[in-house]
Amino acid sequence: MATIQINYLGDLRTEDLHLQSGTRIHTDAPSDNQGRGEAFSPTDLVANALGTCILTTMAIFARRDGIELAESSAEVTKIMSTEPPRRIARIEIDITLRAQTGSGEPLTDAQKTKLERIAQTCPVAISLHPDLEQAVTIRWVG
Repeated sequence: MATIQINYLGDLRTEDLHLQSGTRIHTDAPSDNQGRGEAFSPTDLVANALGTCILTTMAIFARRDGIELAESSAEVTKIMSTEPPRRIARIEIDITLRAQTGSGEPLTDAQKTKLERIAQTCPVAISLHPDLEQAVTIRWVG
């Protein structure tokens, strides 16, 4: 069964429907590649997928261990190659983790190390081509 239905709208734009939830998004070619840049580009979505996968996977494992990551965030920077072929060369993910145990205690070094390891091995991270550099930085708060 399909996961997403994509309709090309013309003028380098698509409308994408997530079939399970009914959520719709649009894509647009980036302004540096003939598009208007009025929506996420396909390569923006790849970078976004990496950032959201890291946070979500960390949260899944944190929940199991009684750790709360609410109000954590990430900033994602996508860097395109300057030489052909056009591709994503590097994705930088700067994560701010607001993490504490269910009892309000700060995390141990072992818990932090485990979450940092998870960030490097989320499903998207290990699915991307090894030539795509992934630079993940974690800043611990709380």
